[in-house]
Amino acid sequence: MSIFSKLFHSRQPPKTAPAVLTGSPAYFTPFSGNAYESDVFRAAVDAIARHGAKLHGSHIIRTADGRQPGDDNLNYLLGTRPNPYMSAYDALYKLITHFYAYNDSFGYIQRGDAGIAALYPLDVSGAQFVTDPTDTMYIKFFFQNGKQYILPYSDIIHLRRHFNRNDLLGDDNSAILPAVRLAQTQSDGIVSGIKQGASLRGILKYNQVLAPEKMKQERDAFTADFLNISNNGGVAVTDSMLDFVPLDQKPYSINKAQMDAAKSKIYEYLGISQKIVDSTYSEQEGTAFYESVIEPLAAQMAQEFTAKIFTPIEQQAGNRILFEGDSMEYASYGTRVTTLKESVPFGLFTVDEARQILNMKPIGGEEGKKRLQTLNVVQADKANQYQGVQKK
Repeated sequence: MSIFSKLFHSRQPPKTAPAVLTGSPAYFTPFSGNAYESDVFRAAVDAIARHGAKLHGSHIIRTADGRQPGDDNLNYLLGTRPNPYMSAYDALYKLITHFYAYNDSFGYIQRGDAGIAALYPLDVSGAQFVTDPTDTMYIKFFFQNGKQYILPYSDIIHLRRHFNRNDLLGDDNSAILPAVRLAQTQSDGIVSGIKQGASLRGILKYNQVLAPEKMKQERDAFTADFLNISNNGGVAVTDSMLDFVPLDQKPYSINKAQMDAAKSKIYEYLGISQKIVDSTYSEQEGTAFYESVIEPLAAQMAQEFTAKIFTPIEQQAGNRILFEGDSMEYASYGTRVTTLKESVPFGLFTVDEARQILNMKPIGGEEGKKRLQTLNVVQADKANQYQGVQKK
């Protein structure tokens, strides 16, 4: 936390008050009934975060001539190293994990004299929206070490999920907690059943009165001789001194349908399926996951990063932050080849772009930037020249 102490020390406004729009004051706490402690919930969130963290962030400038690459330093921060302590993948993974685990995810934009200096995902124990006397919005963050820092909301990346009842924050995960508790109870029940089945195998009854110490000795001797894995024959021999009455323990077992029902509730709540979690999805299922989960997430991040990094005037000039992925990564090799066969004749891909679709190394240089096009496809205004017809 000393890292953030240095970053935030000089950014504290002199006086603030809780911010209230149309409802109650907005106060965030990451507590969600420990949903993320559930192995089912965590595995599902991890699957989304792993795929979402592969999105590539970049700064582009949209002009009348098309799309141009933006600032090199900002592109490096977004796509490679947002801060000295984590990669772009790590930063996105953390933001997305908080987004699903807490329904609110925060990131800090560190600005320097030359522009954006670094981007940090924030792991906080609480947050409260406040305003100063000029009604400028701030967030008071509470950290695990007890420190508090107040930062301008304009410097905070804020991603919200289930954005409904509160004016500024997403709703909590209380709706899914019953299913999370059920899944955990089922898991605990399996463990308990295994222990119960191995705890008591039978009753050893002696036909005479023995001292308690003697009974323990006889029990231990019987167990060592007959109830261990070295008893290959599986046969116990007794005399008239004792009787062994075996117990048929049948612990309660949870069937697969019951376990799958609890998992499905959690997966549906997060918008994914079992096959996405265990990476057994088909091409169609992978594409559906990308379009329904990853693409909306990319759109939300792009809009929030753009609004917080650039001023309105800079946005009007065409500055945008994009988070883009390769939807073809879920496509089979045959689909990729078919796509190239249908698209390359129209000059839609450069040589290196086509090679990337096939997971091949780029050629680079001018050769890699060339666009190949069949002679059977020409520009409409040059069709007559191509056919040898002269204008009158």
